[in-house]
Amino acid sequence: MYSLAFYKKEFATNWKLAFPVILGMLGHTFVAFADNIMVGQLGAAELAAVSLGNSFFFVAFAVGIGISAAITPLIAEADGSGKKLNVKKVFKHGLVICLSSGIILFGVLLVLGPLMESMKQPAEVVALAVPYYEIISLSLIPIMVFQAFRTLCDGLSRTKIPMYATLISNALNILFNYLLIFGNWGFPALGVIGAGYGTLISRVLMVLFIAIVLYRSSYFREFITRLNWKKTSWGYVKKILNLGLPTSAQVFFEVTLFTMAVWLSGILGTIEQAANQIALNLSSMTYMVGQGLSVAAMIRVGNQKGKKDIVRLKEVAFSLFGMTLLIEIVFALAFLIFRHDLPLVYLDTESSLNQVENLKVISLASMLLLWSAFFQISDGLQVVILGALRGIQD
Repeated sequence: MYSLAFYKKEFATNWKLAFPVILGMLGHTFVAFADNIMVGQLGAAELAAVSLGNSFFFVAFAVGIGISAAITPLIAEADGSGKKLNVKKVFKHGLVICLSSGIILFGVLLVLGPLMESMKQPAEVVALAVPYYEIISLSLIPIMVFQAFRTLCDGLSRTKIPMYATLISNALNILFNYLLIFGNWGFPALGVIGAGYGTLISRVLMVLFIAIVLYRSSYFREFITRLNWKKTSWGYVKKILNLGLPTSAQVFFEVTLFTMAVWLSGILGTIEQAANQIALNLSSMTYMVGQGLSVAAMIRVGNQKGKKDIVRLKEVAFSLFGMTLLIEIVFALAFLIFRHDLPLVYLDTESSLNQVENLKVISLASMLLLWSAFFQISDGLQVVILGALRGIQD
């Protein structure tokens, strides 16, 4: 049985690693959150269109994140064992895999795009969703390149740099949304399409920011420069894919279940789809906290694996499980208590325009949040336990 002092020390270490990762993870969700809130001011149909476009996008995004997740524990293990050259080799092969994955996933999304028109979704929603979807699909390429840099930072326990890159990207996304959705400061009012362009531009700038910061860092420069592109070690490629593909498959099936809820709600109608998007967006943000703790588990467990300290590895893992349980209980209670208030953030209930429709959306969203409260604990725990397993490369 561990003492209170033990948990206090371990929780502090866990949080120091996890908090920047959580903010970074939330940043990707926050892009959709910002798009939802700003586009939601245009009406329920526009909000439903963004929901439909993002539902396709996030399935592909989840696949890419799953593949790139394999890089973090491999770098953490190499760092823990003091093998810097191996860190560089893992990063190089990880960057190639991430870039290739981004291009392939972008192509797959373009091929799947026409499916929207045959899914019995409202015609007005599909008409708005298709161009938005095509634009944000292109952003998969810069996102996956960013993932390669992020996993390098995470694996070396330097989690703040990706956090800053994501926060800056979010701020730029809001700015570009403000300019391009509503046509402020002389820019054209593009509506839903403007949100897509804002997302794409901010993600390209995010990659440029982190690449420049790492290049200018004396600590990171040795890992990202003078990479031998002529020599490929298929052993590293195989190692990353052997760990990344099962992770990707697990995340794919998990995200697809939620995505199918978006598609099915679209068949029911615009109000149902908009309400589902609100509940799903809020649930996604709490899930990202679990994802952040999962990365902390990969890093800390991977480090101890590299040091071959099994006793310490177990201590680290159980401290993360206990911390996750406490946090997820708080989230479950928050959803129960504030389920009627949280949806108000997304839609304008004061304006007479679409007021009746918006009130129906909010009422339905509050009911969905009640159900979301019940799976917070199990969802959070399973993702952190999986992170610990990836840390030991299982």
